Amino acid sequence: QVQLAESGGGLVQAGGSLRLSCVASGSGLTGRSYTLGWFRQAPGKEREFVAAFTWSYRTYYGDSVKGRFTISRDNAKSTVYLQMSSLAPEDTAVYYCAADLSIGNSAPYYFNHRNYNHWGQGTQVTVSS
Repeated sequence: QVQLAESGGGLVQAGGSLRLSCVASGSGLTGRSYTLGWFRQAPGKEREFVAAFTWSYRTYYGDSVKGRFTISRDNAKSTVYLQMSSLAPEDTAVYYCAADLSIGNSAPYYFNHRNYNHWGQGTQVTVSS
């Protein structure tokens, strides 16, 4: 069993910053390596890859957030963070945390939301112009 709980969303002006957190818990994570990722979905759009922190401590970013967002992970707290800076109205979306319990995959694998089988409920981020 795996639970993911996001927090930190809210309303921010364009150019501002927010930090999202996702706490991972559950017996399904005990003693195993796993990847935590962030995805987002705006109304009427497909779910989009934002960032991932893999089981092997690699980080990946979607093209639209490179240079503005930073993903980090605190294993002691089973928490992954998404520091978002220079936010723009097009960053407005529901942001979801996701976990993938498999290992040994290469980069493109982590960009596909279908490869993650555990999801949080999401946190709304709204950027006003």
